[in-house]
Amino acid sequence: MIKVIGIRFKPVGKIYYFDPDELNFEVGESAIVETVRGIECGYVAQKNHEVLDEQVIQPLKKVIRKANAEDLKKVEANTKREKEAYDVCIKKIEERRMEMNLVDVECAFDGSKILFYFTAEGRLDFRELVKDLAGVFKTRIELRQIGVRDEAKMVGGIGICGRTLCCHGHLEEFLPVSIKMAKEQGLSPNPAKISGSCGRLMCCLKYEQEAYEDLLRTMPKVGALVETPKGKGIVEKTVLLRRNVTVKFDNRGDAALVDFDVSEIKILRNGRARSDDDVNPGDFDKVE
Repeated sequence: MIKVIGIRFKPVGKIYYFDPDELNFEVGESAIVETVRGIECGYVAQKNHEVLDEQVIQPLKKVIRKANAEDLKKVEANTKREKEAYDVCIKKIEERRMEMNLVDVECAFDGSKILFYFTAEGRLDFRELVKDLAGVFKTRIELRQIGVRDEAKMVGGIGICGRTLCCHGHLEEFLPVSIKMAKEQGLSPNPAKISGSCGRLMCCLKYEQEAYEDLLRTMPKVGALVETPKGKGIVEKTVLLRRNVTVKFDNRGDAALVDFDVSEIKILRNGRARSDDDVNPGDFDKVE
């Protein structure tokens, strides 16, 4: 076991582990640490605790110190500088008529670098823009192109559920989602109904996926031959969350349909028959 603290650098950013080096931290305190991007000021999201060795990426760097009043003043000054840099960059983009959308600006804790995040349809040659910004701020300038999901996480907004976007409100990292999840959950394939504000599949499709997968393992497929308390029939429809199965007891269009709980039926042959000719009339029992 290794003693660590968890540090965040953004309100809903990823948590990084650091060695507290005999210092005791409480959640919400600020700390000065060394990162791959240089010296940064983050806030404590997890106080001193122990984790398994395999949960830590070595080498584990030590906390430099607790943030003092001077450090916090520097953070405040950097925040003001970021707002100024944002406005200046917008003007420079307009002057050069560049097809890019500035999303966010970050200023390094020591002021040695200003990072501009933007979105664009394709690749851009922004070398002249970098020279313009370096001439104004007299420091190292870096422009980084991001995707639409990253933009949504940074900017935030309200989802179709009426709540703050998950990626902006509580998700530390993006979840892997696929159209298969929407199909298994019985959702409409209409992109407008299963896409988030970013235009990609909604992250919340992942939340209940494990429950749907468990249900699918115990539910018969549409077209399956099943044994019920009223005889044999073919599954016409299923409602996963209710564990409900609708069974047809004849091969005619006006066949009787009866609902059963999945616990009341037994699967004799799972999967849809290729055509009506593949179904033996003897497989059906008439419902009285």
